[in-house]
Amino acid sequence: MSSFKNLRIVDNFYQTSAFFPMPTVLISTLTEDGTTSIGSYSLCFPYYVAGKDRYAMLLECRNSSNTAQNLLRSGVCALNFIEDSRADFKETVRLGFPGETSKEKMADCKFKLEKGQCDGTRPLVISSAYQVFECTWDSELENAVEDKVCIGQLEGMEPPYRNFNGVTSKFGCHFILKIDKILMKEKQYNAIINGVKASAFPNVPVDYGYRDSKSFWYTRFRRPVSEPIPKDKGIDISSVKYAANRIDTDIKFTDGACAMMVKVPRVFLKLALQGCVDWAKENGVTLIDEAEMKIINDKRSKEKKG
Repeated sequence: MSSFKNLRIVDNFYQTSAFFPMPTVLISTLTEDGTTSIGSYSLCFPYYVAGKDRYAMLLECRNSSNTAQNLLRSGVCALNFIEDSRADFKETVRLGFPGETSKEKMADCKFKLEKGQCDGTRPLVISSAYQVFECTWDSELENAVEDKVCIGQLEGMEPPYRNFNGVTSKFGCHFILKIDKILMKEKQYNAIINGVKASAFPNVPVDYGYRDSKSFWYTRFRRPVSEPIPKDKGIDISSVKYAANRIDTDIKFTDGACAMMVKVPRVFLKLALQGCVDWAKENGVTLIDEAEMKIINDKRSKEKKG
């Protein structure tokens, strides 16, 4: 006998048929007259994370929303991540409720806004956000650039529909958003660059969406805890040496260099070794010792800071 009950899957299943934790994101876009409008969203997730020449987020929203219409027109937005505050969450709920024009919503907006750091005409960003992603819609994918703005069509938009980018259904839109810049408050910036501690984590709320026809639900932030990686999941030096000796016939690693890589997760070891080999060939090095590893690590740190 199963310990689970089979729940019927219906529209908006992530909130009507599940308990699904999501981020709380305030998306600023440009209205037709060039002013900034803000909408609240939770269906916003990383999309391209590695291996491409760009990074991207995926936004899912109603195609009749102010945010969707503004993105279809201007193609730019900013994803503002706010901290846990009952007052701010109340304002987030107000900004997320459909039915008002951008002008009506923004007339009483309680968030202070400022300019971002991207060039060109861009929406303002929320000053109190702990991080902001300034983004451009990748409208060329799936020829979504052909999708037209249809303001006020609450009854839905007509076909054709795209599969994954642009207007994807009668009521839905998907936007693949290229990340142009990640803006970070100094406290969180320093933590990422210099090492993360629990005290440096932003007070991130977790949203459960509109789920009972009366309220939005979210959880208050609690201090994060760390759990060390199990020792038996690490790599011993013999494993590093075995992989290093087979990565390239022309480039060799000393025991000291291999010892500096034992903390690399096993799944990423080959990639890390290949990066060292690429650096060695670019710099005419055939034997990588501890000194060369330090140079390589310093280079990676500088790239991260850049």
